[in-house]
Amino acid sequence: LLEPTHRISNPAASTPITDGSRVFSYFGSYGLLCHYIQGKQIWAHPLAVPMTEFGSGTSPVLAEGLLIVNRDGDIHSSLLAVDKLTGKTVLETARPEFRRGFATPFIWRSGNRIEVIVPGSLWLKSYDFKTGNELWMAHGFARVANASPTSGEGLLFLSSWNVGGDLDDRVSMEPWEDFAGKQDTNKDGILSREEFPPGVISDRFTQIDLNKDNQVTREEYENMRMMFTKAENALVAIRPGGHGDITSSHVVWKQQRALPYVSSPLWYDGRVYTVKSGGLVSCYDAKTGKIHYQAERLSAPGDYYASAIGAGGAVYFISQNGVVTVIAAGDELKILGQALLNEQVFASPAVIEDMLYIRTAGRLYAFRETFGR
Repeated sequence: LLEPTHRISNPAASTPITDGSRVFSYFGSYGLLCHYIQGKQIWAHPLAVPMTEFGSGTSPVLAEGLLIVNRDGDIHSSLLAVDKLTGKTVLETARPEFRRGFATPFIWRSGNRIEVIVPGSLWLKSYDFKTGNELWMAHGFARVANASPTSGEGLLFLSSWNVGGDLDDRVSMEPWEDFAGKQDTNKDGILSREEFPPGVISDRFTQIDLNKDNQVTREEYENMRMMFTKAENALVAIRPGGHGDITSSHVVWKQQRALPYVSSPLWYDGRVYTVKSGGLVSCYDAKTGKIHYQAERLSAPGDYYASAIGAGGAVYFISQNGVVTVIAAGDELKILGQALLNEQVFASPAVIEDMLYIRTAGRLYAFRETFGR
């Protein structure tokens, strides 16, 4: 039974990972699988399908012999770690305060500490790699986590954006008593989809309905109302060493304009790059957050789901429409070239030695890198 997915996604959205001899895959419809590179299955670890009608987006990560996967859904969210050789569960940390999320965990090594960084709804959390215990948290993020963290210059970087989190575009919901008083036409104390008036709230009925029983209770409604109230969109840099709530103590800098939706930030050569849908690229000094340029046009409009990659003194951006734009790494925007692949692209590119690999909807391309040399 295949899990439901977003209209532009599919049940094989997650990116596999390899240790050189084994390939590890995650499918929301099944769970975790491990194969030898030649194709023979080694082990399987079935898992319940995450509770979200948009399907899974997170990818597994490898570290210190463990395979780690973010299991956030509208209910029963958790962070899972299994032994990479056997597939047996080593740790599972419940994340009951988190709803659906699609970001991939990030392994952050700072000093002698190894942390598992997991973005989620409203909060970013760090877990001790060995115990799974929570180390720190930071608030001030969007309702849904799409982008994955990265690091550089000794700092951690995360961008977070979703509808209703911008300062000039807030979404508000009436208290349950007021809303249900007007909309609960059959006076049964719960609301069906038909009882929601058309609009931005009704459009998110399936997100409000956490257990997907086609009914919204007071608790479910108030949970979403709280999220809209507290949601913020931001790109942040965080310094290491935190414990507890580090929002006020360890956030080094913050930007709240020109934020990407799904594409993750890139740290490369002392700078942080982001690309917002519409082909709007920004560049910041990694240590200070100083704006080198912000929301500059790449002349390649459309949505951007693939994350940028840096190599050979250049940064590569790929739009959903399949337009590859290459810019020079630096404090000023300089476009080195563009290429049209004539197919949709959602997957982030990868660089191995001097080869750039790009997966489109129907092909895998390999390019020998020449820009920036």
